[in-house]
This record gives sequence, structure tokens and C-alpha cells, in this order.
Amino acid sequence: MAEKTTRKTHPTTTATPVDHLIVGAGFAGLAAAIKLDEAGERDFVVIEKDSDVGGTWHVNTYPGAECDVPSQLYSYSFALNPDWSKVYSPQQEIWDYTKRVAEESGVLDRFVFDTAVVDATWDETAQRWRVTVSTGSTNETRQYDARTLISGSGGLSEPRLPEIDGIDSFQGEIFHSARWNLDVDLTGKRVAVIGTGASAVQLVPELQKIVSHLDVYQRTPNWIIPRNEREFTGIEKALFRHVPGLQRAVRAGVYTTLEGRVPAFARFPALLKVVERQGKANIRKAIKDPELVAKVTPDYRAGCKRILISNAWYPALAADNVDLVTDPIAKITGDAVVSADPSTGSGTTERPIDVLVVATGFYVTEPPIAQHITGRDGRTLAEVWDEAGMAAYKGTTLHGFPNLFQIVGPNTALGHSSMIFMIESQVRYIVDAARTLRREGLAAVEPTAEAQAEWTATIRERMKPTVWTTGGCASWYLDKFGNNTTLWPGQTFTFRRHLSRFDVDRYDTYPQAPITVAEEALA
Repeated sequence: MAEKTTRKTHPTTTATPVDHLIVGAGFAGLAAAIKLDEAGERDFVVIEKDSDVGGTWHVNTYPGAECDVPSQLYSYSFALNPDWSKVYSPQQEIWDYTKRVAEESGVLDRFVFDTAVVDATWDETAQRWRVTVSTGSTNETRQYDARTLISGSGGLSEPRLPEIDGIDSFQGEIFHSARWNLDVDLTGKRVAVIGTGASAVQLVPELQKIVSHLDVYQRTPNWIIPRNEREFTGIEKALFRHVPGLQRAVRAGVYTTLEGRVPAFARFPALLKVVERQGKANIRKAIKDPELVAKVTPDYRAGCKRILISNAWYPALAADNVDLVTDPIAKITGDAVVSADPSTGSGTTERPIDVLVVATGFYVTEPPIAQHITGRDGRTLAEVWDEAGMAAYKGTTLHGFPNLFQIVGPNTALGHSSMIFMIESQVRYIVDAARTLRREGLAAVEPTAEAQAEWTATIRERMKPTVWTTGGCASWYLDKFGNNTTLWPGQTFTFRRHLSRFDVDRYDTYPQAPITVAEEALA
């Protein structure tokens, strides 16, 4: 551990001083606020670019939006909810849950909504983050002077639009699934959906019920297994509420079941043939047309891409008013999608539409927030990551960016269980870091280059036998270098053990300089 002496300076008069500035009011940012508050670190501000708490579950309002992790596990361990309506909760219910937790926690007085980060720059002299934000529709700016910067912006926060020739010329309504336009009535319309990922699998069956015709454009099929859904009974809810420990026991059972899948993903991908059999049975149950069966059957190992769950996807594709298009899109005109015919090399098919829905994912391996964060050497986080891909020590802290903490950072996402578990693990680590800063009189901490390099090398080595590397597909888990910088390659309890305490010995530390008599007079 290296120590570097710094001078203590005072923030500019135009900036609001704060110990901790948290970016994002989704599950991650809300958990950080609650746990910092409980630890006595009450001088914080949470800024959120949208108008309320909830993050993904606030902004994703597309038809059929639901969680694909069981409700009992997709909630905070410190705020269980006995009133979930069913095994997999719908969007509105999860959003209501986050709002209730926020209100009951007593931290909402430090949340600032409709506010986005414009620039966050590390001030080496002051050992503080200088953060500029824009507020409201007027884009007025204000500044914060923060001891730590905690990013909870999430990997699924910025929609990725497809780069298709002519898409800007489309004259009808067009919107991303994550920015659903509730003012557009799709009843009786001709609609096209580009993409067949998790969001599309949920919204397409809902659209099929109301549109006159639906074209679904698929690049690669997914493995989709049955959704074991059911509603909780009134008796179950009463027992969850009144029998001590029962809901925690059910939660533990769900957690253990999901963790049991890890060996297949991380070490023995051949075990996922069981999932493939489930997926093929799911197809045969709903689709009889051999040509459509061939289109929807993947040719890669299950788990290489995210395994999806649905009972409605295949019946929707088999409906008379739906066409699954696997030919590549050549261009979009003012009123149609034009696909190429790869068999001829020259022919095209034009399909007229009224509305275009793009369900093409997010900037997961290139998070936009990274463009706005500038580290100690004057480079943005985006520039650093562009050189070799996303990397962070324990997925949480970054060399060159003192006092920057990321929740849901590199290699912390999951393909088998609840992200809330990972979020709580990181928040515990961050809270312990805040305690360490205060206890040891430190101005800043920054993981050593060696610590971060060792962690990253270990992750990449552990990633080699996983299904995400060997499964024979291209997925959004992989960056432009071919590295999986998204997922955690192991058990979640192992991750929590790694983050059980803030290991200050793997950090460069920057002690606070004594305050001079003159500075004391100005304080």
C-alpha cells in the first residue's frame, strides 16, 4: 500500500459540497443510499436522470414487462415483500416496491430527480470529484464537490438503436422498447419489431393480440424454456407476513436452486443439454410448421446467450397475423422495412408497416456514463476502457479513478440469478470503504495497478471454460475484443466473500493533509 501526501483545499463557492454523490436511483443507487445512511454516512446526494426511483423498472413500461428472476429473490434482503402477486413480478409491481422501500427508508430528502451527469472530473489537488449536472427541461447546470462518486447507473440504462440505412426516414411512429410510447395506440396497426431478445420475447405476445399484422425480425434465435408461473395465494401471503422466517426460508430455497446452475454455465457446459431439450420441447408444443421450427431453433449451446423464459413467445410466432423474418434488413423506407434475400444475393422484400419498434438492447460493454467521468490523468473512463475493454478491481473500483465506486461494474452481472444479491455485496464493500476513509483519515483510495491487473487476469482465466466463451455464439456479453466483461464467472457467494471487507492493503491511499491556521480561519 503506497501513501501519497496531499493538501486539503476548500471547494469552490459555486459547488455544493457533499461526502458522497450517488448517480442513479435504481436498485443500486437506492441500496447505496439506504446503507450509507444506516452506517452514519448521511451526507450524500442521489442524482437521477429520470423523474422517480426504480431505474429499469421505472422506465421500461412496454407491454408484458416482467422480471425473469423469481420475486422472492428479486428484492432486497433487508426489505422483503410478503405481497408479491406471483412467482415472477410484473414491472409496475417492482416499481411500486422500490418506491415503497425508498419512502419507508427516510432517504428521499437527498434525492434529486430529472438530473443527469454532464461531467465528473477528479481534482488531484483537492482530492475531490468536481461534478457538473444538468437539471430539468431547461438544462440548467449546477456543480457538486464530492468526496466519493458512486455510480449506480446500471448496464441496461441507455438503449442501443440499430444502425440501419434509412431508419431516420421512417415516417411512422418509431421507438425503442425501453422508451415505450404509451400515447401510440397499436390496435389494428401493421407493426414491425426488430430484435428477439428478452424484451421482445415479452412484448411480442402482447402486440400479437391487438395488431392487424406483426413482422418480427430475428438475427439469431434464443433458447427459450417454459416459464413456471403461478400466483401466490392469499394464505401464502398471510404466512409470509405473519410466520417469522418463512419468507426468508423460501428465498433461501430459490437462491440455492439458482446457484445449482452455476457449474453448468461456468465449468461443464455439456450439462446444458438438459436446457436444450426443454427448449426444443417448448418449440414443438407450440409450433407445427417445420420451416418455422427450423428458424427458431438455435445452433449453439444453451447458455451462450441469455436463456429466456416464456410460455407465450412460440404461440405468438405461430399465429396467423405474425411473420418471423430471418432475412437481413437491407434498409428502411418511409413506410416499410426492406429485407434482403441472401439466397439470391440481389432480391429484396418490402413489408409495409405503420409502427416500428426496436428491441435492440443496450450499451452494456460501452456504458455511456463512462464518457462523462475523467480520471487522475485527464482521460475519460470511456477512453481507458476503449484501449483494452472494461475492467475494475472487484468490479467496483478503478485504478486511475480515486474514490470512484461502481455498482454493477465490469464482470458483476449474472446469467442465472438475482442482481440484487450482487448489488448488496458491492454496497457493503463501498460502505466499508467509506468507514475506512473516515477512520484512517484518508482523503482518497485507489486500487493499485497490480491489484486490478491480477483481478482482471483471474477473471479472464476463469472465463475460458465457461459456456459464454465456448458455446459457439456471439452475444452482448462480449466486448469488441472478444472478452466477456459483463458476467461473473462463478458462484455469487464467492463474489460476496471477495467483497466481505474493504481490503485497503490493495489500494494506494492518500492521507488528508493537516489544516493550517489560515485554512482553519476560513473554514
